[in-house]
Order: sequence, then structure tokens, then C-alpha cells
Amino acid sequence: MKLLENKIAIVTGAARGIGEAIALKLAEQGAHIAFTYVSESSAEKAAALEQKLAGLGVKAKAYRSNAGKFEDCETLVNDVIAQFGGIDICVNNAGISKDNLLLRMTPDQWDEVINTNLKSVYNMTKQVIRPMMKAKSGSIINMSSIIGMKGNAGQASYAASKAGIIGFTKSIAQELGSRNIRCNAIAPGFVETDMTHYLKEGSGADEYLKQIPLGRFGSAEEIANVTLFLASPMSSYVTGQVISACGGLYQ
Repeated sequence: MKLLENKIAIVTGAARGIGEAIALKLAEQGAHIAFTYVSESSAEKAAALEQKLAGLGVKAKAYRSNAGKFEDCETLVNDVIAQFGGIDICVNNAGISKDNLLLRMTPDQWDEVINTNLKSVYNMTKQVIRPMMKAKSGSIINMSSIIGMKGNAGQASYAASKAGIIGFTKSIAQELGSRNIRCNAIAPGFVETDMTHYLKEGSGADEYLKQIPLGRFGSAEEIANVTLFLASPMSSYVTGQVISACGGLYQ
């Protein structure tokens, strides 16, 4: 029997990168997948992923939904419950970066990052805990970042949003533990995705690699493996934790 046989999972921001790898990994282990994308330009990739997931023998559906908007999340969760029958796992993966020195950062740039990265976690968690409480079971997994733990020049908004996720995760774990709902966070380091390609291809790539004890960037699948652990019964006694998947970059 697969680890997540007939479980129902929501993954936000899954049209590409880490989110796509997570959706595929959970589906491989038997989970039915509802996933989101936000822009029209991602519609084709979302449709392709929906087909890949269905090919794994699970139910799958892509939703165009902005996790940074409370009303969108409310509609999404109601639709998923109606079409899938419940929610067992919620992976809050949607995220962006708008890197800039604070002196140059505009209020709009700050708000966009905080809304997409942090407010989205509140929005989605607020909606999924009701069906999870009714079922007296659930796993919420929030995608933070090593940058939220150590900071980084030029990434004040990104670091603040990802640090906020950690505090939120620990608080929700305490609130919902008595209902058998677990809440954990993952803090990836440098992972090869569209968001980080400039780090590996730039002239300073070797300097980044020197900071990583394992000597390489991580892969989206490696982050998906950690997500699978936290989503599955293998982590049944793990809650309120932050797992750093960073190749030893931050210890």
C-alpha cells in the first residue's frame, strides 16, 4: 500500500519548480491532488501537470487561484471539498521574490512579497483547518527558506516573509495539536529552480557553492522527498518543526 493512498492534498503554486515536484511526489504515493497556479502564462504548464498526475492513477485538478487573496482561498477550499470530498494535506508552497536593497524597495514590492509568501499561508491554513478539525486529522506543510533563518542582503522582504512562516508554523502546531493536526515547515537552501537559476549561472556561482558543505545545489525532488515525509504517517509524531533542506548551508 502506498504511503498516501486516497489522501487528498492541496499544493499551492504547483505549476512549476518545487511545487510541481511536490505534487508529483505525493501523487506517486497515492494522493489525489488539487493544485493552484496564479497567472494565465502558467495555464499551459498547469494543464500538462494535471495530465501527468492523472496518468499516475489519481484524481487531479488545477485551479487558477491567488493564495494571497483570502476570498480566492475560501472559494478554492470549498470547491476542493465539493469535488474531492475533503482535505488531508495542505502544502503552502506559493512564493515569489522581489529582491532589492531596502533603500530602493517600494511599498508595493514589499506588499507583493508579504502577501504572496506569508499572507497566503494564513489564508490557506485558515480555510483548511475546519475540514481537518472535523476529520480530527491533517498535515499542514509550509515552505519557508534558509533565508528566513539567516537573512540576506537585498532580500529583506523575502526573509521577513519566510521568517514569519516559521513563527506561524510553530504557533499553529500548538493550537491544533490536540486535534491531531500537525503543522511543520521546510526551509530549503539553494535549490535549482526558475527562481534561482541566476545564482548558478552568474559569475559568483562558485562562491555560493563554497558555502554549501555538500558542494552542490539541491533539487526540487529532494525538497519533495522531505514534503512526503511530513505529509505521511512516517512523521506522525513530528509537529511544530522546521526541517532545513540546505546541504548543510545553515546549521
